[in-house]
Amino acid sequence: MKTLVITGGTDGMGRALAHTYLERGDTVVIIGRDAEKAKTVPGAFLIQADLSLLSENRRVIEEINATFPVVDALVLCARHFRSTRWETTEGLEGTFALEYLSRHLLSHGLVEPLDKADHPVIVNVSGPGVPMGHIHWDDLMLERGYDGVAAQMQAGRANDLLGVAFATRHAASRTKYVLINPGPVSTGFSGEYDAATAAHVESLKRHGKSVKEGIKPIIARIDAPPAEPLSAFMQDRPISLNHPTFEQKAAARLHELTLKVVR
Repeated sequence: MKTLVITGGTDGMGRALAHTYLERGDTVVIIGRDAEKAKTVPGAFLIQADLSLLSENRRVIEEINATFPVVDALVLCARHFRSTRWETTEGLEGTFALEYLSRHLLSHGLVEPLDKADHPVIVNVSGPGVPMGHIHWDDLMLERGYDGVAAQMQAGRANDLLGVAFATRHAASRTKYVLINPGPVSTGFSGEYDAATAAHVESLKRHGKSVKEGIKPIIARIDAPPAEPLSAFMQDRPISLNHPTFEQKAAARLHELTLKVVR
């Protein structure tokens, strides 16, 4: 019997993963904003939270640590696209906050219950293997020339570096960190889109593989975590970590900048 924590577990691939493990008899904790959507995942333990807020992430971490002494897998799926720039009530650019800062806090904040599991793993469903995107070092909050796709690409690159930083800072941990790009999947595509982006999303929905197929590589990594502290996959295919998107110095730089943002 496993205990899984899934962000974005009320929709798309997160919800499909929750159903999969509930059907196996495992304990599933889903984190999401919408209590009504959570009703479509009967049997799951819901922690209602807006993960774009640092304060909410800290509350979630405290609740999980207090309620679930052992966590076998943390699966990070939550995302929400916006074509126009948005700021949280804490004054942070929303995509960076939800799709990177939340994952940073949860990854580092749940090491204690993870390390008590037999084969603990963090699966960060992001964008390894995509050549586009970079860290805007002088404008992390994208205050100048915001673009929704650029914001998500930056979050993807930041998650690559998060995996590197986690493996470095938790070298003694038993928890394995896995970055997975599931490829084009006809999933929920939570977001607020301009016309051009909406048309692209509709094309992905028509031509992307099913959610059932899309979650298979994620299930494989949860059920049998890799032996390496950090690994990355494009669907089932391993990605070499010998690439600039996994550069140690950049990971250390982003980690230090992140600590200043979340303090």
